Amino acid sequence: MYKTLILSLLAVLSFQSLFAQNKELTGFTKTSSPKEIGRSLAYHFVNERHELYAGSYIHYAEVCTWNGALDYAVKTNDQKLIKLLQDKFEPFFTREKPLLPPMNHVDYNMFGSLALKLYQITKDERYKKIGLAYADAQWELPRNAKSEEKSWAEKGYSWQTRLWIDDMYMITVVQNEAYKVTSDQKYIDRAAKEMVLYLNELQRPNGLFYHAPDVPYYWGRGDGWMAVGMPNLLLSLPKDHKDRPRIMEGYLKMMQSLKEYQRPSGMWNQLIDEPDFWAESSGTAMFTYGFIVGVQQGWLDASQYGPAAKKAFTAMATYVDERDNVTEVCIGTGKKNDKWHYRDRPRNAGDFHGQAPYLWCAAALLGK
Repeated sequence: MYKTLILSLLAVLSFQSLFAQNKELTGFTKTSSPKEIGRSLAYHFVNERHELYAGSYIHYAEVCTWNGALDYAVKTNDQKLIKLLQDKFEPFFTREKPLLPPMNHVDYNMFGSLALKLYQITKDERYKKIGLAYADAQWELPRNAKSEEKSWAEKGYSWQTRLWIDDMYMITVVQNEAYKVTSDQKYIDRAAKEMVLYLNELQRPNGLFYHAPDVPYYWGRGDGWMAVGMPNLLLSLPKDHKDRPRIMEGYLKMMQSLKEYQRPSGMWNQLIDEPDFWAESSGTAMFTYGFIVGVQQGWLDASQYGPAAKKAFTAMATYVDERDNVTEVCIGTGKKNDKWHYRDRPRNAGDFHGQAPYLWCAAALLGK
């Protein structure tokens, strides 16, 4: 009898917790509706031209946006959108095959995540073959590998390891999708091992990350890759995985710090801890995504982080222009030990670096 009573109580508490989470992440106005914003940005992407590296290969920012559009299409069961996104990929099997990135860099290999996501939707084996090739290549040491790359491989890490925080989306996203497709433990183990390495080497005492060890600035989008990579990995990581506690610790520490630096407007700035810098949309969207997932999963206190996420997304909505382009997006930015380098960076409207995390947030807000 007592066991039944306890189980019933736990069920009630679980329902109450879920209700609190959902309550904090709903009730958006028409102008800030995740469904409407997601739809506008996803269909806008369908007709966009490819973004290429120096005119040669598909850029990772396009892949990120494509993934976000697919997530949104699946959440809304928009079969028309799924078909359009699938059709956009089809030329890669024929006339656009030369645009496929080589399998020799984290930014290139993450292309495999898109193919693996399409496989999960369509079960078309062609996607699986391409996707797994990119995932496996991250751990297959090339014959012409440099000594540093060999050293990482000998320690069980990807030879593409370089200790840039961007990698904790680029590496983990393709390994995570490979795990979802195959259920092969090696893929999730790879991603978790890398994440722990990067947390141990790069996270600062305040929970944030410098753009680089020799560049002591908290650049928004740079930190954003970690803010997205950690919760995405935690969603797939088995509850009893040995690396889960360390990754959860790093995630919670970062989220707490981000909450303290959120501006009164709901946004975060180009340099997170510089109150006089401009509000930057892509980093804000990435941090918001980290909050949304944490609240939905019960990792973050819904009463604190739910309103913060809702405030952020509502503010983000005002940065979408009449052409469905996200504005105030910092362009691609290399490291530089100069604060004004970050303040003076150009801003692009419609840059995929911004379109992508907006779609991630919109899809996430539509429910688990």
